[in-house]
Amino acid sequence: MQLTVRVKPGSRRGPLVEDTAEGLVVHVRERAVDGAANAGVVKVLAAHFGVAPRDIEILRGHTARIKRVEVDA
Repeated sequence: MQLTVRVKPGSRRGPLVEDTAEGLVVHVRERAVDGAANAGVVKVLAAHFGVAPRDIEILRGHTARIKRVEVDA
């Protein structure tokens, strides 16, 4: 399953996944430095969907806040 998520790095609300009218919003505490936020997104989405982190892949948007993610379930 592929989906588009909006990431809020450095968020005090994180780790959290919100389902809004615009789609999924992922709040992570990690800052967007050296891929830390991407690793946080993978970890949070894996917990949200109940899969292993290896089953989550960021397809597009590695350096952007809007990312295209694939979840292997």
